[in-house]
Amino acid sequence: MSTLVTGIGELVTNDEAFGPGPLGTVPDAALVVADGVVTWVGPATSAPDADRLVDLAGRAVVPGFVDSHAHLVFAGDRAAEFAARMTGARYDGGGIASTVAATRAATDEQLRARLAALVAEMRAQGTTTVEVKSGYGLTVADEARSLRLAAEVTPETTFLGAHVVPPGADRADYLALVTGPMLTACAPHARWADVFCEPASPHAFDGDEARAVLTAGRAAGLGLRVHANQLSAGPGVQLAVELGAASADHCTHLTGADVDALAGGTTVATLLPGVEFSTRSPYPDARALLAAGVTVSLATDCNPGSCFTSSMAFCLALAVREMAMTPAEALWSATAGGAAALRRADVGRLSPGARADLAVVDAPSWLHLVYRPGVPLVRSLEVS
Repeated sequence: MSTLVTGIGELVTNDEAFGPGPLGTVPDAALVVADGVVTWVGPATSAPDADRLVDLAGRAVVPGFVDSHAHLVFAGDRAAEFAARMTGARYDGGGIASTVAATRAATDEQLRARLAALVAEMRAQGTTTVEVKSGYGLTVADEARSLRLAAEVTPETTFLGAHVVPPGADRADYLALVTGPMLTACAPHARWADVFCEPASPHAFDGDEARAVLTAGRAAGLGLRVHANQLSAGPGVQLAVELGAASADHCTHLTGADVDALAGGTTVATLLPGVEFSTRSPYPDARALLAAGVTVSLATDCNPGSCFTSSMAFCLALAVREMAMTPAEALWSATAGGAAALRRADVGRLSPGARADLAVVDAPSWLHLVYRPGVPLVRSLEVS
């Protein structure tokens, strides 16, 4: 069965073949979907017939948001930690231990319910693809459990046993566990391997440790991602580029050499402005990255500690207001940029052959996503 979606006041395709600029915007548009795939795009006046009709009455349509960095398998609450940061406490990753304890104590049913609720919350705000990391179990059994649950909601699952060193653990012994038995148990349930490379944190991993984690993950057949340069300048970004990681995430503290490395490689710089909002930290220099020709993505980093938001629209508004990205750059980065960070060609765009992941904006233009921050204007649209 085919469906004609018409009455689109403004359609963002992210395909320059359909309109000017990287957003490829089509006014007064329509598109046809069959078997979950876009088969036709163009002016509504030229639309072909279809079996079913959906009229959006002048609303804008954008590709569903691609949230390429999220930590959704967890239990517990860290609202008190957020309140402490708002009065001056510094974030260094130490609070992760409290989430680990709560997650280990939770049942599968409790973790599954929280995960499903967060994914539904994201879909209700226009996110149609989400990456989900482990990292709050930090034992072989709990990390594998987290990834099995994550795989129930997304194919974009990431092994993050190297999130922090658990309290009381020997660093060398824990690194051997992560790169050995834990990786063996988790790799069948993961697409990616990740590491929190942050020498400035006593809880995270230095450059040599991060290299060991990533090379082991690659040898196990996993793609690579890196938490890099969040709290200070360090080796994370250049390590990510050297090893061909799909994405270096955070990129808050970059040197000129880091920017040059990203510009010369294939690694996407994933910026997470909700973290800077929630930790009162400096925002990444998005303009320097974009000026150098680096591919930039935006994601939520939804997690219970450093950024508990599921709203990509909120992250767009922060990117525009605090990181000087243009609205068009921010929207592209939250859709096509996220797809690039996941090395996906089937999402982040709305042109023939793409998945029919539509997000409807309850306004005549997609610009209202940043023009009206905090207003729930966008939702995903199920079309078969």
